[in-house]
Amino acid sequence: MRALLEGLVSRPAPDRESGQGEDRPRLIVGLGNPGPGYARHRHNVGFMVVDRFADRHGLRFTRREANALVAGGEFEGRPLTLAKPQTWMNRSGAAARPLLRRYARGPAELLVVYDDLDLPLGRLRLRPEGSAGGHNGLRDIIAALGTQAFPRLRLGIGRPPAGEDPADYVLSPFTADERPLVEQMLDDAVAALELVLREGVARAMTEVNRARHRE
Repeated sequence: MRALLEGLVSRPAPDRESGQGEDRPRLIVGLGNPGPGYARHRHNVGFMVVDRFADRHGLRFTRREANALVAGGEFEGRPLTLAKPQTWMNRSGAAARPLLRRYARGPAELLVVYDDLDLPLGRLRLRPEGSAGGHNGLRDIIAALGTQAFPRLRLGIGRPPAGEDPADYVLSPFTADERPLVEQMLDDAVAALELVLREGVARAMTEVNRARHRE
């Protein structure tokens, strides 16, 4: 899937004067729990993705503001801010709301990256809006913003084994057997974000959601 998305990212950028690409985010917020003890947990794949994106594009999380670690810079000449809320997951809105006011012109320019129990491990799904779907971090952002009309990239972590509490499952690390698929998913997610930033959510959504079915 990464090869497909990277091929799309290599296309010429949309003509800004034509109105294409107007739904490109200026603020990308990855969700997770702060602290090294949570760093490799399933619930923290949102942090993992923005960290990998930052590494690929020379951005650094050097500032702390609005209850978040923030990396600012540009992507192909356009302002871009990455953020990792330093609240607990279920208080993510306390960071997302002030960050949105500072770095974007409205919810359509916010993109949230987070884990999803209902997607198989390794799958991606990009949407322009929607409900929280049982995710506490997203639920808090929706409540804080007063709208669910903002894009999001969901990362599949799969369902827990029979008998395991989902709350315990999301706060556990990936197994050694899962790591190769997780690494591929993180690379795919970075390529998906690059595509969104170049072509906008509406155009990228078709390719990202179709690509996730390909082996």
